[in-house]
Amino acid sequence: MTAPPRFTVVATDLDGTLLRDDLTVSVRARTALARAQAYGARHLVVTGRPAGGCRSLLASLDYGGLAVCGQGAQLYDATAHRLLSTARLDRPTVRALVDRIAEAAGPLEFGMVTAGLTGEFLVTSAFGERVRHGWRLVRDPEELWAQPVEKVLIRGRRMDDDRLAALAMRICAGRVAVTHSGEGMIELLPVGVSKGNGLAAAARLLGFSAADTVAFGDMPNDIPMLDWAGHGVAMGNAHPDVLHRADEIAPTNEEDGVAAVLERLFPPVHHHTEPGRTHAPLR
Repeated sequence: MTAPPRFTVVATDLDGTLLRDDLTVSVRARTALARAQAYGARHLVVTGRPAGGCRSLLASLDYGGLAVCGQGAQLYDATAHRLLSTARLDRPTVRALVDRIAEAAGPLEFGMVTAGLTGEFLVTSAFGERVRHGWRLVRDPEELWAQPVEKVLIRGRRMDDDRLAALAMRICAGRVAVTHSGEGMIELLPVGVSKGNGLAAAARLLGFSAADTVAFGDMPNDIPMLDWAGHGVAMGNAHPDVLHRADEIAPTNEEDGVAAVLERLFPPVHHHTEPGRTHAPLR
C-alpha cells in the first residue's frame, strides 16, 4: 500500500500560478488536484481576488467550501456564497497616506475594491491599458472614496512597481499593509491582512497546521503564505523576491508547474479518479 503524503492541504494562488495566462485551469492541473483529493488532501484557494470577483472562476473548478480571498482579508464560503469574515480599510487614513505617496512618487492611477460580496472594481482612466471585464471606469476621483473599501490599488506614472511598493511600505508602515500582487498592482490593505494570516485563519477554522500545507505562488503578495506553509513552492515565472524565498521552484504556470509538483507529492494510485470537487463543502 502506498504511504500517504505528508501534506493534507494544497494551498494555491490563482493568477500566475494555478491559472494559465488565458485564465484557464488545464486538464493536467485538474487531474493532479483530483489525485491529491483521492489521498485525502484539501485544495484551498488563496487569492488576491475579492470573493465576489472569483465566484465564477471557483465554480468552473467545481470548488466548494472555504476560500481565502482579497489577499487574506476575506474568508469566503464558496458553497453558500457568503463571507465568514472580512476586513475594511479606514478611508480617511488610507486617503491621507495615498496623498503622501503621490507627493513622493508623482501622479498615481487608482483602483478600488468596494466592500462586500457585491463589491465593484472601480478604476481611474489610465489605471490600465484598457478597462477589463468587471472594471468600472470612474471619471470623478471623489467617487472612488464614496463607499466602504477593502483595498486600494495604485500604479505610478513615473515610478516602477518595485520602487513604488518600497516607497508605499515606508510611508504606510504600521498604519496600512502594502503588497505587490502583479504588474501595476501595488495594493494597500488593512493592517494585518496578508495571505499568510488568511491561511493561518483558515487553518484554525478547518483544523490543519502549517506542517500539513504545501503552498504555491508567484508574486510578493504570496511570500507570507509560502513562509507560513510547511513547504513553499514558487512558480518558474515568479517575481525574483519569491524565487529567493521559496523552498522549491516549479515549472511556470504555462508549463503546469502546480501539477508537476503535485504529481510527485501524490503519486498515481491504482484506481482511477475523475477530476471533481476539490473538497467537501464547508459546514
